[in-house]
Amino acid sequence: MSNYAWLIKREFWENRAIWVVPCIIGVLLILSALFGHIQFLDLNTPQQSRVVGQMTLSAFGATFFVVMSIYSTWYLLDCLYADRKDRSVLFWKSLPISDTTTVLSKLLVALIVIPLVYFVAADITTLLVAFVVSVRASAALGGAMWHADLWLQLQVLWLYVIVTTAIWFLPVSAWLMVISAWAKRAVMLWSILPPLALYLVERWFFGTHYVLTVLGHRLLGYGPQAFHSGADSSFWMTTTFNNDQITTPSSIWAMMDPGSFFSSPQTWIGAVIGAALVVGAIQLRLRRTEI
Repeated sequence: MSNYAWLIKREFWENRAIWVVPCIIGVLLILSALFGHIQFLDLNTPQQSRVVGQMTLSAFGATFFVVMSIYSTWYLLDCLYADRKDRSVLFWKSLPISDTTTVLSKLLVALIVIPLVYFVAADITTLLVAFVVSVRASAALGGAMWHADLWLQLQVLWLYVIVTTAIWFLPVSAWLMVISAWAKRAVMLWSILPPLALYLVERWFFGTHYVLTVLGHRLLGYGPQAFHSGADSSFWMTTTFNNDQITTPSSIWAMMDPGSFFSSPQTWIGAVIGAALVVGAIQLRLRRTEI
């Protein structure tokens, strides 16, 4: 266990963007709250206040999540490739640390540690922005961001997303690590070419699009699998602001659908494929040396 802790610290030392990028996003959002234009809404009812708070907190969380997804993808493609490119892989292989431990630690950083860093950064940022808005704007608008139950729901939502995305995107993450351990150059291009070639061969020779369907479901199917579709009218809540109506989910709790996610065969089939690809990345790491 101490090896994993040490290797995770190493990733923070060598990849400062893990914590620098969310800090920059947080600073920019705080500066926007300090010096940007704030719309002074008339919040006359508790429901209006709650809806504004829910939308604001969700928007902040979505901002951090999108950036985190982009950075995690880049990290997975680079984490094993960079060691071989700068030849530091020779030094790390000389240490009494197995390739399995190294690969698993990097996968843990990408799927769990980086999302947790962004989770903490998002929480701190929203607290500071809420304080700034409370000072600059009206008490009603500032108070909209201080609903304790909304904060609790947002924490649960973040943790739920971290766990479920780690499982759902495990095959994608492991595939990127395989490319990172194998490619000698152009890792981004090599991560795209094999699936694209499979799709084109299938279309030309068989006239089907099974590969595209499977890839599309894995890349875009997380939301429908992990969250309620909202087909039930009780899922939605309509709030009136002046003459405008805004429809939002009745609560953050209502959005999550863990039962459907964890009982889905697609979830666990993908996890098994991901585990096999992780084994492949470990074997490539064992056999590949410097570039």
